[in-house]
Amino acid sequence: MRKRNVVGMLGAAGIATTLSFMLMDKSKRERLMNKWNEWKVSMQTDQSNLPIEEAGDPGRDNLQNADMVAEGSQFGVNYYNRVKQ
Repeated sequence: MRKRNVVGMLGAAGIATTLSFMLMDKSKRERLMNKWNEWKVSMQTDQSNLPIEEAGDPGRDNLQNADMVAEGSQFGVNYYNRVKQ
């Protein structure tokens, strides 16, 4: 076998062993789940501060977006229409 495969298998076995020891104790399991949930919440985007209005009118202040629309890109306009409906 290649060294790369052996190292990958050893790494996976080490991770599995570490997780099994961590999940055996209920307090550690709860702490791990709390950290996981905190991470998930932090990764979710807050859509209230997205530039939706800027996407709907590409020529107002954003010249790069207007150039892309002029070349045929309709992603921003379509996204604006989908969100506003």
